[in-house]
Amino acid sequence: MPNYDALVKAHNELIEKKNEPFAATNGVYTRYINPVVTAAHAPLEWRYDLNVQTNPFGMERIGINAAFNAGATKWNGKYLLAVRVEGTDRKSFFAIAESPNGVDNFKFWDKPVVIPQLEEPDTNAYDMRLTQHEDGWIYGIFCTERKDPNAPAGDTSMAVANAGIVRTKDLVNWERLPDLISRTGQQRNVVLHPEFVNGKYALYTRPQDGFIDVGSGGGIGLGYVDNMENPVVQDEKIICGKVYHTIYELKNGLGPEPIKTDKGWLHLAHGVRNTAAGLRYTLYMFMTDLNDIAKVTHHPAGYFMAPEGEERVGDVSNVLFANGWICDDDGTVFIYYASSDTRMHVAVSSVEKLVDYVVNSPEDTFISSGSVQTIIKQVDNNSKL
Repeated sequence: MPNYDALVKAHNELIEKKNEPFAATNGVYTRYINPVVTAAHAPLEWRYDLNVQTNPFGMERIGINAAFNAGATKWNGKYLLAVRVEGTDRKSFFAIAESPNGVDNFKFWDKPVVIPQLEEPDTNAYDMRLTQHEDGWIYGIFCTERKDPNAPAGDTSMAVANAGIVRTKDLVNWERLPDLISRTGQQRNVVLHPEFVNGKYALYTRPQDGFIDVGSGGGIGLGYVDNMENPVVQDEKIICGKVYHTIYELKNGLGPEPIKTDKGWLHLAHGVRNTAAGLRYTLYMFMTDLNDIAKVTHHPAGYFMAPEGEERVGDVSNVLFANGWICDDDGTVFIYYASSDTRMHVAVSSVEKLVDYVVNSPEDTFISSGSVQTIIKQVDNNSKL
């Protein structure tokens, strides 16, 4: 195959490239310079027919457009990402990428994940959250998208979204469970709480009236399921809603599963607002009570992380999205986030820092004069030092 050795060399150099932290930091987290997973990380065997007889010109037969919005978990001492890989055919699928250290050398497993299909197949599947639940299963909850059966004739864009559910014991063989049954509209961001709550499975949801339009829906919801083999979510209510003139005024949804700390449950979420240049997605954090996960105890104002530099450019620009993070036993937290629906990055922090940020950062007053007074209060406090 023409130039195959050169392709292998370049691919290995990409995967094995050492990643370094940015020198600049805000004290809360440290971004790393290189993306950790990109479309170019996809194995050559996925993209190229290596038979010279059937591919004499060495053409790429199957194109990969992007690798983003990855769930994450620590498994057998390795850092694993369940990456949303999008082909040039616009179809997304999941593939596991593994790293020995969490910041570089991410390499895809040999084959993509095989998701069993229900009677009505998933037209598209994406944005999986991974949760190692106390029941012993690893659950993957993802968005399953299908064409809206009520779409007018000729409309090929109207879609219905719901939460697809799979579980596994080895991240290789996956059991498909029924899709989530919710009475609050479409569900595109659903996250499983890692512990039982009063004997039930707790699910963070994001109800929407439609695939695009939030309507009267929106906000981060919380509901409960008796049995994941019959996942009917009950008692669903909004615990973190949309608010006018904030970074989450249009819609918001939980990212990965929350991290349990001595002070409460740490949550990472995305907030969306509209601008003259289109939608802007940023990340924010909040904390809920250890014993009452529906109770928000701390919610810093503004965004925790926003797109910077080349992160702002991609298929869907000006977007940061996170649905995976890993908390190590020593308290180090690896935050995996995607930029502009194109590539995966990592930022590193710690439980101690994140708790300090969430507990001690000022909350939003929701008016400009209040923001001014918050700054003045800090200036006055600093002047006393």
